[in-house]
Order: sequence, then structure tokens, then C-alpha cells
Amino acid sequence: MKKQQVDHVLRAAGRITGERQFIIIGSQSLHGKYPDLPDEILTSFEVDLIASKTADRTEWLNVIGIDSPFHETFGYYADPVDASTATLPRGWKGRLVSLPPGETEGVKGLCLEPHDLAIAKYAAAREKDLIFTRELARRGIVFEERLLSLLDQTPVDREVRERMRSQIAGDFHAEKEINVPPRLDEVGRGRKPTRTRALERNDSAQNPANDSDNDTH
Repeated sequence: MKKQQVDHVLRAAGRITGERQFIIIGSQSLHGKYPDLPDEILTSFEVDLIASKTADRTEWLNVIGIDSPFHETFGYYADPVDASTATLPRGWKGRLVSLPPGETEGVKGLCLEPHDLAIAKYAAAREKDLIFTRELARRGIVFEERLLSLLDQTPVDREVRERMRSQIAGDFHAEKEINVPPRLDEVGRGRKPTRTRALERNDSAQNPANDSDNDTH
């Protein structure tokens, strides 16, 4: 989704609920800090919203939710959620990022900071989530040290924490021969991941001429 489409959903959400501020907790929250990211990293068609002032009005957003006339007309929709939908590090609300101004009729969007978003994706650990986190790492949107620090502040049990720690390490320290996950826009199409050789980060840094893949995915 483009930021203008997120703005459209916020505008509609404000009209329906009378709310002037929503928290965006899904992948579209990247628009808070990176409003001009290419579409291929933001392939979902829903905006996960919480009415931040009157939470019980969040359910009203089903009017513009999945399979609604709004969805059928525009191809994207609001997904009403609550704070328990995502597993987030302590203090995440204090790190929310304001969505840059747009055509929202004054409705404000508060977005997850990218590292908090990544932690939520590692916790969920669906195939599409782990493809997404690898892209965040590859593009330099998130950093390993910060993720590990936030992981220690995340309310998960020991087994889940160690699994997440391993997945974070895997995203930043790929082996020389790996199974590259499918592109984000290939999820659900049944395409098999291609096998390739990837240079480790240190090798790429020492031999920039070898790093010819500038695909922004």
C-alpha cells in the first residue's frame, strides 16, 4: 500500500467513528518513519488500526473492513485490532512515530517504531512475517543490536525468546549458501524459493564491487 491509501483509510475511519487518532500496528506502520518505501515491501492490503482514545469504537471499523463495499471498491481495508494483537516490547507506546501529514482530514496516525514492529513480526513468526523481517534487515531499516535489546524487554517465555534471538541472528548473519525466501509479493502464489549464493555482510563491505545486487525488493 502507498501512504496515500493509508491516509484514505484513516480519513474513512475518522468519519465512521468520530475518532481523531488511531494507532497503526501492522506492517503499514512503516509509513510513519519511511513514507516513501516501495510497494513491494508493503504488500498487505489492510491497515491494522486501534482507536487510541475510545478503544471500543475500534469495532466500528468493520464497516470499512475485509469484504466490505469499501474493500471491494478500493482493494484495501481497515482491520480493527486491539493492543493484544501484537506481542510488543515494554514501552512501545512511548516510541510511537507520527504518520507524516496527508489527506486525512485531521485524523492522526501513530505508527510503531520499526524495531518494535520487527519484534512483533518475529514473535508472530508466520512465513510472511519472517520474509518481512529479513527485508527490514537487508534494507538497513532495523539493526541487530537494537532488536536484541528490545527482545530482552518483550514478554515472551524463554523458548520463544531463544527462537526469536536465533531468527534475528539469521537475518543479519546469513550463511554463504542459503535458501533465499520468496519475495514478499510471491507469498501465497505457490512459487518455490530459489537457491543462490549470498555474500556475508563482512565480505560485501570488504569487496563492494562484488555487491551488484541493488534490488530494493
